[in-house]
Amino acid sequence: MQRSPESHKGENGKVAVIGGSRHMHGAPLLTALAAEATGVDLVYICLPTCHENTAKTASLNFQVYPFQGNDLSAIDREPILELLATMDSAVIGPGIARTSESIAVVGDIVAEATCALVLDATALQSDTLKKVHGKNAILTPHLGELERMGLTPEKIATTASETGVTILLKGSTDRIASTDGMIKEIPGGNAGLTVGGTGDALAGIIAGLVAQKQEPLAACELASSLIKKAGDDLIADLGYAYTAADVVRQIPYLLAHD
Repeated sequence: MQRSPESHKGENGKVAVIGGSRHMHGAPLLTALAAEATGVDLVYICLPTCHENTAKTASLNFQVYPFQGNDLSAIDREPILELLATMDSAVIGPGIARTSESIAVVGDIVAEATCALVLDATALQSDTLKKVHGKNAILTPHLGELERMGLTPEKIATTASETGVTILLKGSTDRIASTDGMIKEIPGGNAGLTVGGTGDALAGIIAGLVAQKQEPLAACELASSLIKKAGDDLIADLGYAYTAADVVRQIPYLLAHD
């Protein structure tokens, strides 16, 4: 990634991650670590209060803003929106509980956020496309989440064009639908990438690249290629026993040699 030698702290990307629930601390942390691995200056993470200390030890660079409780609730909405107003990009959704209150709060945050958005997991609901219409947003569903949004793979190109968002449908071959209605396919990788957390890492990489001024389509293409290349490199030494954390650790090296 190129940057000005005269730049100052914060000018090379500020990313926020909103995620987690009482029983899921790993998803937002993997997302945040992946964003950090792209070289952004600052990473902020909002997650359940019960995971605050874990987040602080995951990286000394993280700025941690815990929820008021162990799940996202209405009282968290305004502080999160105030934080997002200062961000270059944000990932919303990884690990958030699928309670009616949490889903409603996520929807409100998505609708009102002003920074670039990468939406995954709980942030992908039947009304998400209405909330992000015309926003600078990237959606990263797997097939089940795509169905929850009321879409089929055949409709992602048209939907991306009509809503002005980018859709990355994850699979053995990732399919990226850009805002001009075109489809870009990214093959590669291996079945080890089915391990939990690789989708969270993908979202974090995309947000990190977008925060560093990459266009949504280019960020999705590069992030998808990096994840698949990391999987191919890791399987040679670890077989199918590699983890999403192993994938994240590959990202700085792969970016430096891209």
